[in-house]
Amino acid sequence: MGKIKVTQTGSPIGRRGDQRATLVGLGLNKMNRSRELEDTPSVRGMINKVRHLVRVEEAG
Repeated sequence: MGKIKVTQTGSPIGRRGDQRATLVGLGLNKMNRSRELEDTPSVRGMINKVRHLVRVEEAG
């Protein structure tokens, strides 16, 4: 599997609790923080849930 870089671009303030928990599960909890994660179906599902709060790039 490849790697993807996920950066938090939106605030979880005013969002549902499950979306906050998903950001924490991805290792993000502050604006502009980034993580490199394995490109797996479970990670893609988590990203899809909070796609309006994150930016996704291919890790190079």
